[in-house]
Amino acid sequence: MSNKPIGTIVQLNRYPVKSFAGESLASCRVDAHGLYGDRARAFIDDTKDGWDRYYTARDYAGMLEYKAKLAREGSEQAFPPVEITGPDGRIYEWNDKLLARIQTHARNKLTMVDYAPGNEGLLAVDSAGILIITDESLRLLERLWGKELDKRRFRANIVLAIDKDAGHEREWIGKRLSVGEVRLQIHSECERCSMITIDPDRLEKDSTLLRTVNEKLGLSFGVYASVEHTGRLAVGDAVYMTE
Repeated sequence: MSNKPIGTIVQLNRYPVKSFAGESLASCRVDAHGLYGDRARAFIDDTKDGWDRYYTARDYAGMLEYKAKLAREGSEQAFPPVEITGPDGRIYEWNDKLLARIQTHARNKLTMVDYAPGNEGLLAVDSAGILIITDESLRLLERLWGKELDKRRFRANIVLAIDKDAGHEREWIGKRLSVGEVRLQIHSECERCSMITIDPDRLEKDSTLLRTVNEKLGLSFGVYASVEHTGRLAVGDAVYMTE
């Protein structure tokens, strides 16, 4: 078994509330589900089942204007409170007042889910716990789309600056990445949806981006990874691939 360096972490992002804007971190601990506290809270449409039950920015783009961050580090027993700043600068907690605010934009009755660190299975994520994109793929997609890209559209947990010979991330599926004591198993490609068409600042939609990803990249952009060994990640950490 051999390790080879493939690049470095240039950004870590955590989204404490599914579909809200998140926080950019200098470092973060990784638990069995992914970045600690990532997507541990979400809104649920009680009329739907499965993954469709999550109420997201696909339903109401204005959710992206709410910025969520964890108030502190928290413990292994419970995630800490989340601090939420609304588009008007008003501060919200994760409670009925916030629910009432979001409910005004939903046709169906919404409820809130609040996961615990020991929750079995995934939290409110779409696949394996950590989503990774690379600077090389971002530059490729910019060339294909013909416009400048804001990487926040892709809501990745880890953004990597990769070496020339690291290959495209779709070639990493089935392999492992190591970052310090953290070990990640590359699980699958990330199939994209209309979320990426929404500008995170202006909330304007441009369907040509999703069309480009579909036609040129098979509708996939970035890869999902599951956690094999927990630890801590930091911006600037070297990333190794385990053959």
